[in-house]
Amino acid sequence: MTPPPIPRPTARILLADHADRLLLFQGPDLGWFTPGGGLEDGEPVDLAAVRELREETGYQATVEELGPVIAIAAGHWRGSWDGLVRYSVESFYFLRVEPFEVDTSGLLDYERETTITHHWWTLPEIRTTNQHVVPWGLADLLSRLYAGEIPEEPVRLPWHHPDL
Repeated sequence: MTPPPIPRPTARILLADHADRLLLFQGPDLGWFTPGGGLEDGEPVDLAAVRELREETGYQATVEELGPVIAIAAGHWRGSWDGLVRYSVESFYFLRVEPFEVDTSGLLDYERETTITHHWWTLPEIRTTNQHVVPWGLADLLSRLYAGEIPEEPVRLPWHHPDL
């Protein structure tokens, strides 16, 4: 019998500077992705977003600065390190910041092993790259956010992991 998927709620941050550049990290499996990660047991999603942002970038934000969840993506994926299937609901926040030097010293060991580099991407770069950037639908969502349009309800983004 196949074990049921492991639930993995996730908080992710669309971290943009005032020049409309978005911070993305590069990993070996997923391509380019936003800062963020899984919730700890009993941790609210907004506190997880603040914690993950601090750990992965060195940037200290508050829950109030995050605002509402602006997008959600959900689906199954298989962990490359253990082969187990997980089901994630990824909650995305949008945060504008002044440019800063990214500090990845807070990454966990496995994150350090699977994070190649980071880059501040412009919207035209995201639209035209042939590299894998997640979440899917990011460029259209960023266009709206950069124009000041914060959705009243979270936008549903397509799931970006390959089918199992």
